[in-house]
Amino acid sequence: MRRNQSELTETATIQRILNSTNIGRIATIDRDGYPYVTPVNFVAFEGNIYFHSALQGEKLDNIRREPRVCFEVDVPLAYLDIAFDPTRPTCHLHQFYHCVIIRGTASVVEDAGRKVDALNALIRKHEPRTHFRPVDPETPQVKACEVVEIQPVSITAKSDLAQGKDDVFRTRLARYFAGRGLPGDAETSEAIMADLD
Repeated sequence: MRRNQSELTETATIQRILNSTNIGRIATIDRDGYPYVTPVNFVAFEGNIYFHSALQGEKLDNIRREPRVCFEVDVPLAYLDIAFDPTRPTCHLHQFYHCVIIRGTASVVEDAGRKVDALNALIRKHEPRTHFRPVDPETPQVKACEVVEIQPVSITAKSDLAQGKDDVFRTRLARYFAGRGLPGDAETSEAIMADLD
């Protein structure tokens, strides 16, 4: 990672980022050798990534042919606009974010119990405030989908929170975002201040 000051290594922090978003992107390799990127609803469950899919499709064909994949999630935070400092060069505008990149091995889950556990974990993640009837191996929808498991080989993560800047600048940024009030501003302000402590 080029910017080591932004790197995240704590498992709990990486899990928090994975839990904070419902959409990730899986990159597979198609039959012609091109990367094929697909957005998927996912859950990080018991150390692996799981998502469901139709029974047939290009990403499944790709996984069966070449199981090495890359999986990525990103969480956009605040965007640093011109109003922060109209004298700054336009190229200094910036999007802050969290991201996790996982290289791993993907496979279709064949074990019925594991498939059901992963589907119930996926539902719990997407429906955290709603009671739902768990699925079981006899649930028709379970038989109508595939579940893919990604076993990580390597995980890298980072939070871009202006770590390369001095504390005075970062405090000014945090105060600016706290007062601006756009989506992502409060979370960015809090994250910058927490990183300063």
